[in-house]
Amino acid sequence: MTGTAVADFVRRWKRGIVHTSYVPASSAELDDRLGGCFERLRAELTGTAAGPAALELGAELVQIHFTNPAALSSTLRLFGAELPRLFPGLDAHRLHAVLADIAAGFSGRLREQTLDEQEVIKVAVLHARDAAEDKVRASEAKSRAVFETSVLGLAVVRLDGGIDEVNPAMAQIFQRSEEELLAGTIFDLCDQDWVADLDDVEAGLVAGDQETFHVELRFTRADETQVWTAVTASLVRDRDGAPQYQVVQYEDITDRHLLQEHFRRQSTVDTLTGLGNRTFLRGSIDQALEPTYRGRRVGLCYVDLDGFKAINDSLGQEIGDALLRQVAQRLRAMAELEGAEATRLGGDEFVVLLPDSHGATPLIQFVERMLREVQQPVRIGTHELSPSASVGVVEREVVGAEAEVLLRDADITLYRAKRDGRAQWVLFDSEHTAAARDRFKLSATLPAALDQNELFVQYRPVRRLSDGKLTGATATVQWDHEEFGELSAEQFLGVAEETGLITRLGSWMLERVCEHAARWTQRLGADAPIAGMDLSLRHCRDPELVAEVQRVLRKTGLAPQQLALGMPEVALFDHQGDPVDTLEIFADMGIGLVLYDYGDDYTRVPLLKGLPLQALQINGPHLASFADPAGPDPIHDFLVKAAVGAAALVKIPVVATDVRTDQQAERLQAVGVSSVSGECAGGLVSALELEELVVAQRT
Repeated sequence: MTGTAVADFVRRWKRGIVHTSYVPASSAELDDRLGGCFERLRAELTGTAAGPAALELGAELVQIHFTNPAALSSTLRLFGAELPRLFPGLDAHRLHAVLADIAAGFSGRLREQTLDEQEVIKVAVLHARDAAEDKVRASEAKSRAVFETSVLGLAVVRLDGGIDEVNPAMAQIFQRSEEELLAGTIFDLCDQDWVADLDDVEAGLVAGDQETFHVELRFTRADETQVWTAVTASLVRDRDGAPQYQVVQYEDITDRHLLQEHFRRQSTVDTLTGLGNRTFLRGSIDQALEPTYRGRRVGLCYVDLDGFKAINDSLGQEIGDALLRQVAQRLRAMAELEGAEATRLGGDEFVVLLPDSHGATPLIQFVERMLREVQQPVRIGTHELSPSASVGVVEREVVGAEAEVLLRDADITLYRAKRDGRAQWVLFDSEHTAAARDRFKLSATLPAALDQNELFVQYRPVRRLSDGKLTGATATVQWDHEEFGELSAEQFLGVAEETGLITRLGSWMLERVCEHAARWTQRLGADAPIAGMDLSLRHCRDPELVAEVQRVLRKTGLAPQQLALGMPEVALFDHQGDPVDTLEIFADMGIGLVLYDYGDDYTRVPLLKGLPLQALQINGPHLASFADPAGPDPIHDFLVKAAVGAAALVKIPVVATDVRTDQQAERLQAVGVSSVSGECAGGLVSALELEELVVAQRT
């Protein structure tokens, strides 16, 4: 934001408020003071400074003498309209907070100024009643002038609360005549729900325990309009120090209260749908968890639209937003019928809270009705959409329940519903949720584990069956988890795939594998095994994969011929069925390529002919049959022979994994398997242990 833009904004701000109040300052002085306020706010919003700049800005308006509420109203309207344009990164919640702080700063400083005036009035009243006779007339004249002309309501009140004297402003604020006011008490000037608040502070003042009090009260006028007042009372004592009477001041703060209430609502309402937002939901849950009666129960339904991202991406955000509004209206209508509250957490996620559930069965019946309502077709422009949703449902007693746990369990249960399909609900189950919670913990801690070296690579040696030589090693990743102990790849790779971390994990692993292989080459020379690692489907489709492999090879100094990359069959071909360019690029570099899910569908074997594959990898339960002392099951024997025979026709060697015994290896060799990995080949070893196996092989 340029200096010119700042100056232009300050000039428009000044023009908008200068006519609202009498300000004893020149135009240049106003520019300096308003400009300084805005500069401090700008520094805070752009992150170059920190502090309560918005509060100070509101207070500065009062100090400059812009005390008319119209000055605050004009300021808030201008800032609310212009700040999002001047500060593009300013979101709606931060904007509301800034405007609320400006209003709070204004009201706080105005209250301090009012209290100062109250003290002057109190002194004037004391002088008027207690001073010598020749000074009484002068003091009374001054006091009367302040008393009669003040825009604040002023009342002289007895210790029992009865009103002895009022100024004209009192009649204007409460829309009651002077006679009506004098016939009543200060307790008549607030609604019944606020009498207890006034009585508490009034008792302490009348008893002489305190000299003043301040309280905000609501009063409903005869025409049913409501007025909010800031009430400040000061105790007047007699010459002996005993409480004698009180001077009570009423400030009409209705506009300020409504403005603050508006900002409070803004901070708890989702602007797109009009439902309560996450902040509102948290407050509602806290109230719902109050054990106001014995056996109270609570229900929470975590709702997520199915396939919303596809709608948003294909039809555009405008259509997506319209769909969200339609769904929100349906959820609100269904919730109101049940005495529930519908809120939007963000995106396509909603929560329906039932603060007084009658058990799981009625709650599920409500969820099913809600899902049927959500699934009704929606017409948006020329598009007719058929939305559906998945729901995670939690229902329990409020005793012992916690808001965070309630939301977490509902979120995890929703995950189960989404995983199992579309348009369905799942009720919270502690056993299933415990497993899902562990998955969530893994997904939450995996990024840090990569950064903190909690992961490590181990290898499965690959031996050639013809001579028993260790020719390669297939890498696998392990996780030394602080809570769960040592985890195998099978226990967390699924989590990495779901969270999108699989590509980052694959790149991390590729660099470790190449570092180890480079060290083997340096120490073992021609006997160094080829290092292999399997790429996930997502990693294979990463457009940066080739560049990443080239970068790692350059960094580690590993010759491409010492690296083999495993790829699933689906990654070998594009959507038209042609081999992907990556195969040729890697083959030209000298990298070995291995198909690691070979044998799932033998009808695809002809497609492999001519591809630059170094080996086909087979595994599965049919291989275990070859370890049976009596020999393999005929069906398993046939399947393995078919797979190996098909590979022989396309002239690609076969590697069998998870081979446990020498007899199993011999039987596999007899049907054409060329190499094996598993317990019979050396089991799972570290990079250093693999190097030692090669050295031992030489002797």
